[in-house]
Amino acid sequence: MSEKIKKSAVTGHPVAHSRSPLVHGYWLKKHGLSGSYDRIDVAPESAEAFFGDFAASGLVGANVTVPHKEVAASACDWLDEAAQTMGAANTLWLDANGRLCGSNTDGLGFLGNLDQLAPEWDVSRESAVVLGAGGAARAIVWALLSRNFTHVHIVNRTLEKARTIAGEFGSKTIAHDWNSLGKLLGKADVLVNTTSLGMTGKPVLEIDLTPLPKSALVTDIVYVPLKTDLLKRAAERGNPTVDGLGMLLHQAVPGFERWFGVRPEVDDALRTIVLEDLGVNG
Repeated sequence: MSEKIKKSAVTGHPVAHSRSPLVHGYWLKKHGLSGSYDRIDVAPESAEAFFGDFAASGLVGANVTVPHKEVAASACDWLDEAAQTMGAANTLWLDANGRLCGSNTDGLGFLGNLDQLAPEWDVSRESAVVLGAGGAARAIVWALLSRNFTHVHIVNRTLEKARTIAGEFGSKTIAHDWNSLGKLLGKADVLVNTTSLGMTGKPVLEIDLTPLPKSALVTDIVYVPLKTDLLKRAAERGNPTVDGLGMLLHQAVPGFERWFGVRPEVDDALRTIVLEDLGVNG
């Protein structure tokens, strides 16, 4: 009798745009596995019930995207340290006892992307500057602190939002308003844009990079376009840069390993497939 096919999916609302099936489908085919990975649109009014009785879905696990990451976390019987810290889970699985477990792999995805495309990017760990104070910023701050950066500066137009995140992570994390950016850039080892500015259809991120040391790494979590205006300007002045696509790909690795028992690799072929689907030139 053939082994039961393991089913997984990306859950959220909406999810029609998600590239996760492309990523996991590539890995399933590459490793010759018989599992499946689909999209499941969970309406907001149904989310609590869906995640509360996740075992009834028939899935061995799932990815969770907006707006359900917090609801999913609250439904879990066990959360890893990152998901606990962020109050949000993007990766779910059922353990051997049927408990719903949750992880937040966004920060790991960020680190995996930089480790792959800019080896030794974190040799200088004195100061990191994070632009924005949304959910993505929270994951990036967690990731930078996990690499022992001395100071992580959160810069946001609404200071109170930056203060909220800074208050969650302790004394190494400092909130600033936008007017402080120039002074902070002068001492930055890493600059990360976590805002949607620069994304296709959004306004350009207008900041003066003149004070930024040429050695500072500049990265953007936006990946459409692949090379944002920020990354283009940084590269033109000689800064090392990393685009945001790899974060999307690397955050998917832990879930696939949990569900299907094989740790997949983010390779050039996968990157090319996703870029082609996005209609972006690599």
